[in-house]
Amino acid sequence: MADVEMKPADTKDKKDEEETVVEEPKKEPETPVSEIKSNIALIERAVSTLEPRFTHRALRTLTGLRKKVDDTILYTAISEVYLNGSSVKDDTAAPPAKPPSEPLPEVEIYFRLLLIHQLLKSSNKYPKALELVHQTVEKMQALNRRSMDPIAAKIWFAVERAYKLGGEIADARPLFLAAQRTASLRHDDEAQASLINRLLRSYLHYSLYDQADKLVSKTTFPESAANPQYARYHYFIGRIEAVQLNYSAAHSNLQQAIRRSPPAKVAPGFYQAVHKLFVVVELLMGDIPDRSLFRHPVLEKALSGYFEIVKAVRTGSLSQFQTTLSKHAAQFESDKTYTLIVRLRQNVIKTGYQELHLDSEEDAEYIVGKAIRDGVIEGKIVHEKGWLECGTQKNAYGSEVGELFQRRIAYCLELHNQSVKAMRYPLNAHRKELAAAEGARERQKELAKEIQDGDLDDDHMGEEF
Repeated sequence: MADVEMKPADTKDKKDEEETVVEEPKKEPETPVSEIKSNIALIERAVSTLEPRFTHRALRTLTGLRKKVDDTILYTAISEVYLNGSSVKDDTAAPPAKPPSEPLPEVEIYFRLLLIHQLLKSSNKYPKALELVHQTVEKMQALNRRSMDPIAAKIWFAVERAYKLGGEIADARPLFLAAQRTASLRHDDEAQASLINRLLRSYLHYSLYDQADKLVSKTTFPESAANPQYARYHYFIGRIEAVQLNYSAAHSNLQQAIRRSPPAKVAPGFYQAVHKLFVVVELLMGDIPDRSLFRHPVLEKALSGYFEIVKAVRTGSLSQFQTTLSKHAAQFESDKTYTLIVRLRQNVIKTGYQELHLDSEEDAEYIVGKAIRDGVIEGKIVHEKGWLECGTQKNAYGSEVGELFQRRIAYCLELHNQSVKAMRYPLNAHRKELAAAEGARERQKELAKEIQDGDLDDDHMGEEF
């Protein structure tokens, strides 16, 4: 009898199941009004549970939300929240017996924050924005609620933006200094981190590097600050260190700023500003930035002038360097990197020495002697033998290597400490352990008293007795 090929019985069933699968409907995007109301619900939950992480979750959407909000959306959201007395609307609920309660002060400050950003979208509304800013700061300081600290940090950023667009940043400096002292006394880490960055930006905007350096030395940046605040702080320190010729410290701070910064598509302006300074600092240290950096979609257009500077430094062409510097001088001045790029002239000359075509040994000796005197080359000229003796190579296992390893170890330990601090624990969980320990101590006291009185028999004492 011939063999018959048997097909699996579940093949047909699988096909039937595939045909009966119905695609799930796609979730519709949340409207701005519903997004505002959900954020208000998170703020109310944060106040009731004393958990600021819910407020942080609501403020995380602020950057994208303020771009979608307009006057109509804000009017609708404010009307629904203040008229209904709750951030969640329920059409099936019975009418309340009592009048709706007033929303929390944190909700009012959140609405004021959205209104400030909305007013700053139009240049003819800058005076109204400044007036609203002053009213919000006065009300926020009068309330003095610790549950308002995360929103207050965002308010100070809006204050700086309002003064930048509608006035002078220097006019807001006394306000920032007074608020920074208050935040330090109250141990308000979030507002303190925001205000330190506001002050540093104010000083650097007017090229007051000495005052910015004194501020950094006199204050301590909070360790519990958020990553965006840390990124700005490292960027500002990198600018200060670069101007003060501390290129290694500037390079490490700019690397930290890049690591802690938001994604390039979320904050393209900050991402470009950090990399512009980072490229110049790398050139001043004698390194050539990676070519792939200039092909990044967010950085390609912004770093076009800096890419030409890199090519001039790499080839040692002094004429190309001067042409590029004069061509993009306006951009470099706007980026506050012009004075740093001028310092690259010595690096271009040093590279150009390797490709000189000289007619005699005397010309070469003259140029090399000038380079030694200017500090471009370390060494001495031996006239009798006609060559140049460079400085001795440093020991590869000296104290510098130990300091480098120490910095790496300190960075790893700091990262571990920050990870431990960022861990979340259940609220009041330690009280259960304390109650259990208290109960155990009470049982031990009762057991010791019974043993002393002789009330325990052999069964209670155990078999070994």
